Amino acid sequence: MSLVGSAALFRSPELYSLKDDNDSSGLSTSGFYSYSSDSYDPKYSLDSPSSSDVLGNPFQSSLVESTHNSYQFDYGSELDSPRDVVYDEDKLTMKLQELEKALLDDNGAMEIDGDSLDSAGCLVLEYSPKESSSSDSNLSSTTSSKEMVISGPLSRKHMLLECAAVVHSGDFKRASSMINVLRQHVSIQGDPSERIAAYLVEALVARMAMSGKGLYRALKCKEAPSSDRLSAMQVLFEVCPCFRFGFMAANGSILEAFRDEKRVHIVDFDVNQGSQYYTLLQTLAKTPGDRPHVRLTGVDDPESVQRPVGGLAIIGQRLELLAKQLKLSFEFKAVPAETALVSPSALGCRPGEALVVNFAFQLHHLPDESVSTVNLRDRLLRMIKGLRPKLVTVVEQDVNTNTSPFPQRFAEAYNYYSAVFESLDATLARDSQDRMNVEKHCLARDIINVVACEGEERIERYEVAGKWRSRMTMAGFAACPISRDVRSEIERLIQQYSDRYKVREEKEALHFGWEEKTLIVTSAWR
Repeated sequence: MSLVGSAALFRSPELYSLKDDNDSSGLSTSGFYSYSSDSYDPKYSLDSPSSSDVLGNPFQSSLVESTHNSYQFDYGSELDSPRDVVYDEDKLTMKLQELEKALLDDNGAMEIDGDSLDSAGCLVLEYSPKESSSSDSNLSSTTSSKEMVISGPLSRKHMLLECAAVVHSGDFKRASSMINVLRQHVSIQGDPSERIAAYLVEALVARMAMSGKGLYRALKCKEAPSSDRLSAMQVLFEVCPCFRFGFMAANGSILEAFRDEKRVHIVDFDVNQGSQYYTLLQTLAKTPGDRPHVRLTGVDDPESVQRPVGGLAIIGQRLELLAKQLKLSFEFKAVPAETALVSPSALGCRPGEALVVNFAFQLHHLPDESVSTVNLRDRLLRMIKGLRPKLVTVVEQDVNTNTSPFPQRFAEAYNYYSAVFESLDATLARDSQDRMNVEKHCLARDIINVVACEGEERIERYEVAGKWRSRMTMAGFAACPISRDVRSEIERLIQQYSDRYKVREEKEALHFGWEEKTLIVTSAWR
C-alpha cells in the first residue's frame, strides 16, 4: 500500500490515473502490495508550530529550533521542589498491575532489553554512579561533568533511565543537573541513540514543568495535507514498513471478508486522510468476478484534524470520485460523534449487509479501567460485538504505555522508540528533512504524551498484543488467522527495505518489527 502514492491524489486534477495490470490473481496481486520509490514525492515540509501554539512554553523553541548540542531551557526556581503529582494507589490499580504481570508473564519482574525492573516498577541498574550514593543523594550544582561520563549509547541510556527515576522520586534539583549533562550528549540530528535521547530528555523536562498537554496538542502529527505537503503521519506510514504493512494486513483481511458478499458496510473509527481506503478500493477493482457494493462509515470525531478543512465529508468525496473512476459501487457517510460515545443507531447498519469494523491505531486512545470506572475502551468493543460484525481488524503499536508505573513506562518507551528511530535510518538519510519532520511531529508527540502526561491527559495508552487479545476475547470475539497469501506477499516485500525488518505470525496475528523488537501487530477477529 503506497500511502504517499494515495496522497498524490490531493495534487492531481484527474484524481487518479489507473494503470493496466494483467495480474488478476486476487488479494496478493502486485497491484495491491506494489512499492515503487518513484512514487515517493519528496515535496513536503511541515511548518513548525509557532510559539503561540505552545502556550508560551520554553520547551518548544528548544525542540523545534535546536541543532546539535544547543538545547536551552530555563527551569526557574519553581523546579527546585517537586510539584504535587497524583498517582492512583488504590486497590483497583494494584489489581490491574497484578493482571499486567500475569498477561506479560513477568513473574513479578520484567526485563526490558537488558534492564531489569522489580515488581514495583523500579529500575535495577547495572552500575551505581557516585552521585546516587546514600551519603550524597542530592547532586549539587557544582558537580563536575567529569563525574558523569557519557561514553556511548549504553551509558546515555543508563543515565536517562536513572534521570527518569530521579524525576519520579521528585528530586527535581538533581534531575535538572543530570539533564544539563545529558543535553551535551544528545542531538535531534545525530545517530538514533542521540535522537531518541534528545526527545526523552525534553519529555522529562516537560514532565517536571507539567507542560506535556500543551506540547502534545501543538505538535502537528496529523495536520491535513495541502497541495504540496503530506502530513508527518503519512510520511511515517510510508517510510516505516512496520506501520505500512500493518495497514496492508488489515486490508487483506477486509478484502477476504468481501468474498461472496453483495453488500459490505465498513465502519472505521479513524479514517484520518483516507489513505488506507484508496489502496483498498484499487485492490477491489482488480479483483476478478463480481464486486460488492461498499459503504464506508467514518466516525468524524470533534478532535479530528479534518474538521478545520471540512471534516471527513471532503475525504468521502475524494473516495467516491475514485470509486467512480474505478467503476465500483461505493458510498461514504461521516458520522459526527465522539469515538467513545458513538451509538449503534448512529452507525446506520442495515439488514443484508456484511459488517466490517476497522480499528487502526485508534483503540489505544480510549481510556480504560485504569483511568475511569466507565472503561470506554472495553465498552466500545462490547458495543461493536453487539452489532455482530463479520470481521473486526485491529492494528496497534506493541508497547505497554498504559498501566505501567512511570519508571517502567519510560524504559519501555526508550526501547520501543529506539527501534523505530533505528528503522527510520534504514529508509531515510540522516540529513533528511522528512525524517526530522516525522520524528519531531509524530514520534516526539507520542513520547511527550507517554512521558510527561498522567491521568486523563495521557492519551497515548498503548498495550501489548497479549492485552489486546485478552480484551477482544472478553468482549466475545474469536481470533481468525490472516491469510497465507497476504502474509507471504508481505514477507517478500518487507525485505525490499532491509533484512533487519521482520514479520512473524503469533497466535493468529502478524507481528512487524525491527530486528527482534516488535513494533506493530495486526489481528483479525470474528
